[in-house]
Amino acid sequence: HFTLHVGCQGVFGFRNYIAGVLGVSREQVRVLTDRVGGSFGMKQANMPEYFCILHAARELQRPIKWTDERSGSFVSDTHGREAQMTAELALDKDGNFLAVRLTGYGNVGAIYGAPGPSTRNAVRNTLGVYKTPLIEVSTKCVFTNTTPVGAYRGAGRPEANYYMERLVDTAAREMGIDPVDMRCKNHIPPDAMPYKAPNGTTYDSGDFTNLLNKALALADWDGFPARKRQSLARGKLRGRGISDYLELTGPPGREMGGIRFEPNGDVTIITGTLDYGQGHWSPFAQVLAARLGIPFHKIRLIQGDSDELIAGGGTGGSKSMIVSGNAIVRAGEKVIEAGRQIAAHVLEAAAADIEFRAGRFVIAGTDRSIGMMELADRIHAGLQLPPELPQSLDVADVYDGPPSAFPNGCHIAEVEIDPDTGWVDVVKYTFVNDFGVVINPLLVDGQAHGGIVQGIGQALREGTVYDEVGQLLTGSYMDYAMPRADDAPAFLHEFHSVPATTNPLGAKGCGEAGCAGALPSVMNALVDAVSEFGIEHIDMPATPERVWRAIQAATGSRSGTTSGEG
Repeated sequence: HFTLHVGCQGVFGFRNYIAGVLGVSREQVRVLTDRVGGSFGMKQANMPEYFCILHAARELQRPIKWTDERSGSFVSDTHGREAQMTAELALDKDGNFLAVRLTGYGNVGAIYGAPGPSTRNAVRNTLGVYKTPLIEVSTKCVFTNTTPVGAYRGAGRPEANYYMERLVDTAAREMGIDPVDMRCKNHIPPDAMPYKAPNGTTYDSGDFTNLLNKALALADWDGFPARKRQSLARGKLRGRGISDYLELTGPPGREMGGIRFEPNGDVTIITGTLDYGQGHWSPFAQVLAARLGIPFHKIRLIQGDSDELIAGGGTGGSKSMIVSGNAIVRAGEKVIEAGRQIAAHVLEAAAADIEFRAGRFVIAGTDRSIGMMELADRIHAGLQLPPELPQSLDVADVYDGPPSAFPNGCHIAEVEIDPDTGWVDVVKYTFVNDFGVVINPLLVDGQAHGGIVQGIGQALREGTVYDEVGQLLTGSYMDYAMPRADDAPAFLHEFHSVPATTNPLGAKGCGEAGCAGALPSVMNALVDAVSEFGIEHIDMPATPERVWRAIQAATGSRSGTTSGEG
C-alpha cells in the first residue's frame, strides 16, 4: 500500500494515474494533499519525481521524502503562455466585424506536458463578446529546448482575449472610430442569447454593452483628459485601455458531492476539488446551509484525501462552484429526499405529506415537525428504521458536470510612463464582472484582484530568458521579475450579474478572469500612452528597457518627450 503526500490540484486523478504506472490496484494507493500554497495550473501534472520516490519507497521498504528547491522548480516545473501569433481582423467600412484570422505557434517545451497546449483554448475563446461571422485558425505547437509549457491561470483564455482586444483597439485607431463605440456596435446583444459563435461555442447569457457602460461610469472615463494633463505636468505619459473579456469556464467532468452527518453533530462536505487558496469552504458551506438549514458553524469540508472520494476532477478551469457547488446542491436534494422518508416514519405520516422548509420536516397543514439535525441525532442514537427506508441521511453522489459557463467583464486600466526610463506604473484600475450568481463576494473580489496582479506581471514584468544553448538565465527571483505589492494599484470593482442558465446555481466561475481581462487592458493603455510617437505595438513583457527603446526608436533621440495631449 502506497501513501503519497503531495501538493496538487486534485488527488483522485493522481491516485488513478499513479496506480497505473506502479502496476497496482487503485485501492493500494492513497494520495493526501494538505495546504498547497498556490498552483495556478502547474500542479495539475504528475511530476516524474513522484513516481521515483514511490518506487524508491517500495524498493527500500521505508518512507522517502523529497523536497524540491526553487532553483530546481524554475527549470523542471511547467512554464506558461509562450506563443507567437499573428492576429488579423476584417471589418467593413462602418467598423462591423467580418472575420478573424489567427495564425502562429505555441511553444510546448522539451516534452509534452499536462494538460496540453493552450493554443486549443485560445481558439475557443478568441471571438470574445463580439458577433463575428467567420474565424480562421491555423496554429502549430513546436518542441523547443526549453522547460515544458503547461497550464497557467487561464490556460489559453487570457491569450485569446489579448489577441482580440488588441485587434479592436488597433482597428479603432486606424479607422478613426472611438474604441468604445466600436466595441458596442459589435457586441452580441442579450436578445441573441443563446448565441452560437462560428467556432462552435454557444454562449448562454451576457449583457455586454450595459456592463461596459457601467465600467465606463465607474472609471470616470470622461475625466481622463484632466488626469492626462496632470500626468503631463509631472513629466509622465498617460494612457487608458479597455478590455471586454469573455472566457469559457467549467469544463465538463464528474465530481463527487458527499454529505455526511457526524456523531458529534457536525456535517461534513466531501468533494474532489481542492482549495489551494480560493477559500472553497466558505461558499460550499453557504450553499449547504442555505439549502438544508444547517448551522453554518457546524459544517466541515474534507478535501485532499483520495480514500474519501468516489469521483473527483480536481480544481482547474474556474469550475469549483460550477461543478462542485452544484454537486453539493444535488447531494443536498438527495439528503432532503432521504430525510423526508425517515421523518415520515418518525412522525407517523405519509411521505407525500412531509414538506421541508427552513431546516425542518413538517407535516403539511400541521405544526408537527422534526429538524434535520434532530433527525440525524436520532439516527446516530440508534433509531430503528424499516429496511425499505434509507438508513441514514448520508449521501455520496457522483455528479456529471453541467455545460460550460461564460464569465465576462470589462477592465479599464490607466498607466503612467516615465519616458526617460520606460518605467510603467498602473495607476488606476477599474473592472466590472459578470460572474453569474456570486455566492461569496469577498472571496470573488480576492480572486479577481490576484488574477489582475498576475496579469500585470505578465504584461509588464515577467519573462523567461534563455541563452543560445538553452540555459535558463532567469532562474531565480533575483533575475525573474515577479509582480510586487507596489505594482498593484487600488481597484474599483462592481458586479453586473447575469445568472448562467447552464447550471442550477447560476454560477459562471471567477478564478482566472482577472488574468483574462488584465493583459489587454494594460497593454492597450500602454500603447495609448505612447501612440503620440506613432508606436502601435510593444510585445509583452513591456519591460522598462523595451518601452524606452521603442520611444527612442520612434523619436530618434535619447531623451524623453513629454509633449502632446489626448
